[in-house]
Amino acid sequence: MRFERVADAVLARRAVPQNRAMPALPPRTATEALRQFAARGLVVQVLCLGIALALWQFGGLHSLGYNLAYSFAIGNCCWLLIDSAIHGLTRWLNPAASPAPRWPGVPVLAVIVAAGSAFGYSLGVAIVDHFTGVVSPSLLDNSATVVITVLATVAATYFFHSREQVHQERAAAEAAHALALEHQLKLVRSQLEPHMLFNTLANLRVLIGVDAARAQAMLDRLIAYLRATLAATRGDAHVLADEFARLADYLALMQVRMGARLQVAFDLPAELGACMVPPLLLQPLAENAIKHGLEPKVEGGRVVVTARRVGDALELTVRDTGVGLGVTAPALPSAIGGGATAGGSASYGVAHVRARLETMFGERARFELEPAAGAEGGTLARVRLPVRFAPASGA
Repeated sequence: MRFERVADAVLARRAVPQNRAMPALPPRTATEALRQFAARGLVVQVLCLGIALALWQFGGLHSLGYNLAYSFAIGNCCWLLIDSAIHGLTRWLNPAASPAPRWPGVPVLAVIVAAGSAFGYSLGVAIVDHFTGVVSPSLLDNSATVVITVLATVAATYFFHSREQVHQERAAAEAAHALALEHQLKLVRSQLEPHMLFNTLANLRVLIGVDAARAQAMLDRLIAYLRATLAATRGDAHVLADEFARLADYLALMQVRMGARLQVAFDLPAELGACMVPPLLLQPLAENAIKHGLEPKVEGGRVVVTARRVGDALELTVRDTGVGLGVTAPALPSAIGGGATAGGSASYGVAHVRARLETMFGERARFELEPAAGAEGGTLARVRLPVRFAPASGA
């Protein structure tokens, strides 16, 4: 209808996201920080082992045990001093609430590495000398070992700094991707709700000229439906029991218009009522069943909505006993990312169901539209998505 097309065009023009700010990086948890600290420690141990083996193999002045002791003592003292200084300074320079603080600049890092190498070498040598009774050369009298220590600490710090930059860039990319998906989902939902309302108002306009009493009853139902529905649909998810309740309100609204030509049945097991689903997920499928299945059929028919659990998936179906796909139904994808079942373009509501599933669940969700089995015929719309219970349900 013309009013509906104009409204859709207005929504499309409003679709450009206004928030172009870079997304905030996800907070780094204590567990992640500890894991990264352990990873840095493992790299240092491997580096110390390599230095000890190289000195033992090519130096030939001391035993393997001697080289291992001094290499591990000096390497770990240098690492702990430098690592503590870098991350302590990083936290001090960045705001307390910063989820992913940046490292200091190169000049500051150079000073930290130089000081940490000097103090780490002296401390490591003193520790091993204390237990072995050996008197090692001082920092100024052992230039070869000092050079090896400095080169090793510079290489390790550069490696850790590069890894930190990669982590920052990956976290920023993931945050940007999540923000884009959130904007896309909000756009889809903002288009779907007015679409349903415009369709209902158009039907109400037709009914006013035919049966004023039924039009008034339909308007009362619409007011009650909007009061119960619009606030709930502003969230990202609600329990399946609420989804069935809102769908029952919508179908009751349609029954005012169609009368005895529309019969409705629901099958929701009690244990699935607390499953979390996107709001208004089933309403477009029921609208599609009525518009393309039951309205073209003179005697009307029945819409049956069911829910069941299949392994780790929640399966929701909307079946109608209408004219079926081969008569008036538009082409609809047989699965997310799939082709079409008949010629033509997908209906507006069902296309939005597909888009929402792709945005929220990706390949973990599936949508199918196929001829319904049995003598009654009609069409079966099936949605599968991951099972997720509300936290308070205890499931």
